[in-house]
Amino acid sequence: MKALIEQIEGCRICADRFAATHTTHTPRPVVWLSDTAPILISGQAPGARVHASGIPFDDPSGDRLRDWLGVDRAAFYDRNLFAIQPMAFCFPGYNAAGSDLPPPPICAHTWAKSANEAMPQIKLKILVGGYAIKWHLDTKAPVTQIVADWRNHPEGTFALPHPSWRNTAWLKRNPWFEQDVLPRLRTAVALALGRLE
Repeated sequence: MKALIEQIEGCRICADRFAATHTTHTPRPVVWLSDTAPILISGQAPGARVHASGIPFDDPSGDRLRDWLGVDRAAFYDRNLFAIQPMAFCFPGYNAAGSDLPPPPICAHTWAKSANEAMPQIKLKILVGGYAIKWHLDTKAPVTQIVADWRNHPEGTFALPHPSWRNTAWLKRNPWFEQDVLPRLRTAVALALGRLE
């Protein structure tokens, strides 16, 4: 695991791509893997704040995600409890309009298989946002449809919308998510962490 983390942290395959974005930034892989954690968070890619801090989900989206999971920051950032593997380990940058660029597929193609194989102990996979959902579940279905079909997800898997503030309206339009999905998610998290029998 240590060698794999060092390899990913040293990755610069997207340097030219990032230099050509509106943000003209350099790669900074944010790697939070673990060979002991029972829970894997698979997200999209670091945002600008995470790029600056080097800590995944160190932003308001992370605050909302931790609330959804029913855990505090101390538990979330304990690598004995949670591993975090995004679809891209680096901040993809912004376009000229200031919008987030998508995670470069080359990152998942290069690192995802090795990362997954290095974490066979994972009991619960939490897929956050469309990119992670569609990659892990190999589907092109709309995110709302996939999240709503939570009862039929593979065992030990939850698909969630992205916890961004941009999805606040989605949450209001889909009250079943907080009423039906989140209680089951929190129970699954507590079970995986050994907090429930």
